Amino acid sequence: MTARMDKRFAALKAEGRPALVTYFMGGDPDYDTSLGIMKALPEAGADVIELGMPFSDPMADGPAIQLAGQRALKAGQTLKKTLQLAADFRNVDADTPIVMMGYYNPIYIYGVENFLDDAIAAGIDGLIVVDLPPEMDDELCIPAIRKGINFIRLATPTTDDKRLPTVLKNTTGFVYYVSMNGITGSALPDPSLVSGAVKRIKQHTDLPVCVGFGVKTAEHAKLIGASADGVVVGTAIVNQIATSLTKDGNATADTIQAVATLVRGLSTGTRSARLVAAE
Repeated sequence: MTARMDKRFAALKAEGRPALVTYFMGGDPDYDTSLGIMKALPEAGADVIELGMPFSDPMADGPAIQLAGQRALKAGQTLKKTLQLAADFRNVDADTPIVMMGYYNPIYIYGVENFLDDAIAAGIDGLIVVDLPPEMDDELCIPAIRKGINFIRLATPTTDDKRLPTVLKNTTGFVYYVSMNGITGSALPDPSLVSGAVKRIKQHTDLPVCVGFGVKTAEHAKLIGASADGVVVGTAIVNQIATSLTKDGNATADTIQAVATLVRGLSTGTRSARLVAAE
């Protein structure tokens, strides 16, 4: 599993550009549309896919992602169905890394060993579990790494040099730098501050550093991508899905295409990012 992620980042490094990492909520607004969105992402320029696991109490998520989770749960999405989504996607795409992102509670209820075995069978490459600190690595992080699944950790502006080695100790795949404090979907941070933070993290690790929070346009992607190994976009994609739906929250003929169009634009930003850095 880790091989797919390492291979993708190595290929991007050879190309001299950052990854476009795209997040969407599994099962939003329904299973079939969600699968259609997932299949459309790589074609539109996504290099890594973050697959959201809907949860009833998503404390670190902003309003847009909370609503996406509610829509998915209302449509009957479960953790088992989110794994199935990845498995169905793997029928058409064997190369794009998939990272499942969410909270520990549904995994704990599912059973850690069962979940990891099913995740491997579904073609999952990594996990981001936002409410498991390094002090709880024995719960999921260590078992995941032992089975060959990356465990990706979040670092924030408040993760100082004293704390950073602890955060990075069992991190694999890439480091996700959350470029501001607060909930998801806030404003774009100052790119120069991001550049400094990426440099600081890289003093402690050889892993790629991907930066998220607030990226909404190709220009944002270009600015952040000038110093990061990857640009993470989530809220903008989730909002794009939301605005394409009917008043009752159902998918329309435009839903999948609307996401593909947005991601295509973001992709042009990441693909030109290194050109900016070289000027």
